[in-house]
Amino acid sequence: MNSVFVSAIRSAALALLLISFFSIRVGFAQEGKSATASVSFFLDFPQSIPDHYEISVASDGQASYDSTGKLTPDSEPGDPFHLEFTISPASTKRIFDLAARAKYFDGKIDSGKRNLASTGAKVLTYKDATRNSRAEYNYSPVPAVQEITAVFQNMSSTLEFGRRLDYYHHHQKLALEDELKRMEEMAKEKNLEEIQAVAPILQRIVDDKSVLNITRARAQRLLNRPQAGAS
Repeated sequence: MNSVFVSAIRSAALALLLISFFSIRVGFAQEGKSATASVSFFLDFPQSIPDHYEISVASDGQASYDSTGKLTPDSEPGDPFHLEFTISPASTKRIFDLAARAKYFDGKIDSGKRNLASTGAKVLTYKDATRNSRAEYNYSPVPAVQEITAVFQNMSSTLEFGRRLDYYHHHQKLALEDELKRMEEMAKEKNLEEIQAVAPILQRIVDDKSVLNITRARAQRLLNRPQAGAS
């Protein structure tokens, strides 16, 4: 009888130990999940290309991009564009540092001036385990907001280049030259961010011997650019 009692005690102790172990693991998993912060940027600007887009960047560098609108001024409205990508550690740090300097977009960031030309309806959001803030604006006098807006707009420009390059590579290879020339010029003027996000299509162009050599060389130069926070 004593041996049965001892066995039952041991079984109960083992069960409690297992429950505690799995509870701790779940707790750590939930803590890790909730610790991931995100910064998002939304732009609605009818008649522009694209006319709407949104970018979301997580603190681990994972990012997503969605846009709608025409591929080119002369084209018909295309299918919505979606891309999952990873941004550089330098850009991730820069974005979250700017969000902190902008007080995580908590409160008014718009200038409030109604006589300014519209540059699109913009929204910045910040989310983490303790914050969930959102601010709308057309133009902001806050330096950190101006800078983070430029980062996201430049990132969108890069990703839209990638979208067009992919289309031209499949349907209109001769158009690649002008598109890549324009992309090179914008990169030199530091108006693009995260060029490595479109590296797959650039590499496909480089590897395609049916594309003009001068065009392939442009794609290679873009691939060779430093992957810094400001590409």
